Amino acid sequence: WNFYLAPIWLLGMLLRHLVLFPLRLTVLLASHLLFFIVFFTVKLGMPASALKLRVEQGLIRFLCGMYVASWTGVIKFHGPKPVPEGNHVWVANHTSMIDYIILSSYTAFAVIMQLHSGWVGFLQTTVLDSLGCLWFNRTQAKDRLLVAKLMADHVADPNTTPLLIFPEGTCVNNEYCVMFKRGAFDMGATVHPVAIKYNKIFVDAFWNSKRMSFTQHLGRLMSSWAVVCDVYFLEPQTRLDDESVDEFAARVQAMIAKQAKLRVVPWDGYLKYYNLGEKHPGLIEKRRKVFADQLKSCLPPGGTAGSNSGGSKQEETAAAATAGTKGSKKAV
Repeated sequence: WNFYLAPIWLLGMLLRHLVLFPLRLTVLLASHLLFFIVFFTVKLGMPASALKLRVEQGLIRFLCGMYVASWTGVIKFHGPKPVPEGNHVWVANHTSMIDYIILSSYTAFAVIMQLHSGWVGFLQTTVLDSLGCLWFNRTQAKDRLLVAKLMADHVADPNTTPLLIFPEGTCVNNEYCVMFKRGAFDMGATVHPVAIKYNKIFVDAFWNSKRMSFTQHLGRLMSSWAVVCDVYFLEPQTRLDDESVDEFAARVQAMIAKQAKLRVVPWDGYLKYYNLGEKHPGLIEKRRKVFADQLKSCLPPGGTAGSNSGGSKQEETAAAATAGTKGSKKAV
């Protein structure tokens, strides 16, 4: 804390929370009201056609643009604007659900995403369904298999909305890039890499879904000064003749990571949704036993009274470790 800067910081916090946030929230709610009036008029009143799809795409771009405005988003797009084409797919690194909002404020995208509950789920199933978005539950293998087939059908159709995929499968803190899933690279389609880089000068755009809801995340963004972001549309890539699917995915990942200045790590993003203790309790117990055996092997066998006293304490420690091992076995 600084005696001179503290009043300025306090004034800024009051301005952001008591002035900017209410204004931004009011504008966002008003834009939702206008959007739903027009969107449901089009959805229920117009027959299915290419014109209807274009109107719905424009309305969703408008709504996404209002979300970006509610954060005072400073977004810079680099590279050629995406053009709908058959057998083409766009892949991007993933920091938050706002990645999709930012990209869709620029051009319409269908997306593959976890199905959420609450008002987010309502928008997914009621509004974004019109673009051909695909929803799944990452804990259900059947959902993933079905989405893989629907994804291939969507990409093969030149009349559909361009498909955006986040191959990491989870939100990452925009400092690392975790392992890419194979799905987007195993369809024989041309892959368009998209690198998204956030500037944390005003706010960290990373959404930790384990700690806060998306509503809380939006509130945090709306009470900041601005969200600053650069989006890079990179050169499209095709799989080489002598290249495996995993090598292709790694090559595209490296391109995105280099442009966004991210560190590539060989971690599976699904691990944070995977409880190792529940799935493999025997493995946890085995490691505990190894630790207890190593601890006991370091204890001396005995000696003088002084060493016996110290040894007895060490033996008690070893016994406690062994007892903890047995207790944890019962707990598991």
